[in-house]
Amino acid sequence: MGKGDKRSRRGKVTNGSYGKKRLRKGSTPLFAKAEAAVVEKKEEKKPA
Repeated sequence: MGKGDKRSRRGKVTNGSYGKKRLRKGSTPLFAKAEAAVVEKKEEKKPA
């Protein structure tokens, strides 16, 4: 498990690739953001 290992995080950094061990920033699904927006709108309507 080192710099040449494709499965380890260090190997991914050295190789310049991504995967399950090394996720890209902002890799959250788009639908999760949409659901959060819907929940916020519903919460805003309740106090009225």
